[in-house]
Amino acid sequence: MKKYNRNDLCWCGSGKKYKKCHIEFDNKLSEYEEQGYDILPMNVIKTAEQIEGIKKSGKLTSEILKMVEARIKAGITTEEINTWVSEYTLKNGATAAPLNFNGFPKSVCTSLNDVICHGIPDGTVLKDGDIINVDVTTVLEGYYSDASRMFIIGNASEDAKKLVQAAKEALRIGIEAVKPFGDIRAIGVAIQSYCDKLGYSIVKDLGGHGVGIDFHEEPHVDHFKREGMGELILPGMVFTVEPMINAGDYHCDTLDDEWTVVTRDGSLSAQWEHTILVTETGVEIIV
Repeated sequence: MKKYNRNDLCWCGSGKKYKKCHIEFDNKLSEYEEQGYDILPMNVIKTAEQIEGIKKSGKLTSEILKMVEARIKAGITTEEINTWVSEYTLKNGATAAPLNFNGFPKSVCTSLNDVICHGIPDGTVLKDGDIINVDVTTVLEGYYSDASRMFIIGNASEDAKKLVQAAKEALRIGIEAVKPFGDIRAIGVAIQSYCDKLGYSIVKDLGGHGVGIDFHEEPHVDHFKREGMGELILPGMVFTVEPMINAGDYHCDTLDDEWTVVTRDGSLSAQWEHTILVTETGVEIIV
């Protein structure tokens, strides 16, 4: 951490002298750093103005997912979902972050059955018994929000339904583990403890991420248990929790399109995602 003199302007941009602003906060961080925590750069802490913008974006992302929920059914194509999301996003003065991001060709990710994430919408027709994740990231007035949810199409198998519900519960448990001035690795510990009891595996190659000012920011969020201490969670951080849970093995492969990630063993996969804000006292779900 950079050291500031007491009479310097505070790093947070408040215009106040350091001694009247964040000096006590930084002294507290120094204590955590001595304990072995990684301290991320202070730009991970969002300002009140930025948080307001992210929440506004999140409201639209929530509306988009509700719109998809009202329309999705057997017989429609994943390309139709892309059209719905694209048109609704543009109609509301926003842009879809996935479109043209590192060459991604569509406005939304649609991940079907054994697709873990980053499925590309196309002419695939949804059929009775499918499970599908729809992942929406919206940019409104420069602010990003990111969320996804599962949809069960018609009469899915009991195994599929249980997996979808378990992934939703894993998300809740992961968010519950987020504490201001806690260890970010507690998220993965909590999720893995839950999934191990059910016999499900957790994808290790992909995780959650900071979001708000850009599509992907620090911190990276693992959803499985890792040894040692990780980054310190700070009030004002905004990041996603999005565990990807497989019915079979955790290993995955990326298809030749360089985007679509599938389970290596062909087993079903499910994922739910929220963007969350860490507050002084806990967590607020933005979307």
